[in-house]
Amino acid sequence: MPTGVHLRDARQQLFDAAERVLLRDGPHALTSRAVTEEACCAKGVLHRHFADFDAFLTALVLDRSARLRAQARELREAVGTGTGTVTDHLTEALTTFFGPVPVAIIPLVTFREELRARLRRAAPGGGPAILAQITEAVAAHLSEERDLGRVAADADIDSLALSLVGGGHLLFADRDSGPPAREAVRQLVATVLADVVRRRPD
Repeated sequence: MPTGVHLRDARQQLFDAAERVLLRDGPHALTSRAVTEEACCAKGVLHRHFADFDAFLTALVLDRSARLRAQARELREAVGTGTGTVTDHLTEALTTFFGPVPVAIIPLVTFREELRARLRRAAPGGGPAILAQITEAVAAHLSEERDLGRVAADADIDSLALSLVGGGHLLFADRDSGPPAREAVRQLVATVLADVVRRRPD
């Protein structure tokens, strides 16, 4: 393994290498050696930038969580637009939120106690757990759609968001069969929202 490889943006290249390992081999294969071998650099490169491997994983999750926040902003900007129904927007949102990387990070956070503890310290209030972020984004979208009258005034937003995110996670978490068909995601959203969404006339 080369020891003199220069990484122009070492942190980002290490994050990208970890992402590739995570997607290809799963969370249990994600070790400091696997990351540095994937990045074609010496193991010491990782430890020059991070105190230990859990510090690296914390930074990785925070970095990928920032991407989810950007996607959540896009979802909120779609509120009330004429380019699609509430069901259309949330189908698109779940498909985006439950991309391969977030789906792979969820079990990584779930099964590493020290990582969860560090994330809680980095972001008091529970940390940037991927499922919590997605649930918050979906609930915010539903609340704004309710304010615009496209979702029933008496809709239980928290329960709807939990149902959508829980069901979405189950659809996307099966790594062997690949991501679900878009129609399956849309059917889930339509079923959950059936009693609260104002339908457009044909």
